[in-house]
Amino acid sequence: MKSVWDSAFGLLLVTGGLLGLTLPFGKIATVSGVPAMLWAFVISFGAGGVLLIVLLVRRHRFVISARKLRYFAVAAAISYAIPNLLMFSAIPHLGAGYTGIMFTLSPVVTLVLSILFRVKRPNLLGIAGIAVGFVGALMVALTRGEAGQPAEPFWVLIGLLIPVSLAAGNIYRTYDWPEGTGPIELAVGSHLASAAMLLAGLLWFEGGSAFGVLSGLPLLVLAQVASASAMFAFFFRLQAVGGPVYLSQIGYVAAAIGLVAGTFFLGERYQLLTWAGAAIITAGVVMTTRAQSREA
Repeated sequence: MKSVWDSAFGLLLVTGGLLGLTLPFGKIATVSGVPAMLWAFVISFGAGGVLLIVLLVRRHRFVISARKLRYFAVAAAISYAIPNLLMFSAIPHLGAGYTGIMFTLSPVVTLVLSILFRVKRPNLLGIAGIAVGFVGALMVALTRGEAGQPAEPFWVLIGLLIPVSLAAGNIYRTYDWPEGTGPIELAVGSHLASAAMLLAGLLWFEGGSAFGVLSGLPLLVLAQVASASAMFAFFFRLQAVGGPVYLSQIGYVAAAIGLVAGTFFLGERYQLLTWAGAAIITAGVVMTTRAQSREA
């Protein structure tokens, strides 16, 4: 029997579940007055720092190269800094559950980008899955967030950009993975690079005083850092074991966690059309996943 570390399905469930916790944690933080950029920094700096300590304790030998530095910088921007900034900016306007639904579009967008960049060849089932997922996305977008308090179209667009950025990261990380480099080392380098980018932005736009708000949320910060650190260790392992399209399905698990947490713990309410759109997106994801398995 495979251990979780060697099982693509087990890694998918663990990684997606830990990612899903970021949605309610993010809503609690941003509603409490934490700037979106600061909470994104907490995740990248916390996860990168904890995983770096793990590697140092294991006496891991770091070999820095120009290719690795490029990988860290590009992966940091499109996989972590940008999507996290978009997500935490959108959550107060769209709700944790609604924003989580945007993660379910990641497999469909990943397949579209893999076709455009000729990483994968399209087949009829894959194209049909993309079309079905797009219809579901339109239905969800029309509801514009929580029931009775529709968000501005601008915030819906911001939410829709999340899976685009995540999908670009999925493709890039597989395409440019430095040979002979382990998943945790890549997680450390990418997150510390993301933290550096976000820190520069914080100091430019918010000033050093922005960090003071975190002192009132110590348990939430610890919970977020712990879950993010564990999630990204599994995340890069799943990238290596399952590949970019399979990895993108963590959004499906994360969306389920976000919807349950938002509805039952944060008091969010969504229209029937939102739930129907989420179900149709799920059908599209199933179709694209089967298309990938047939090609494999």
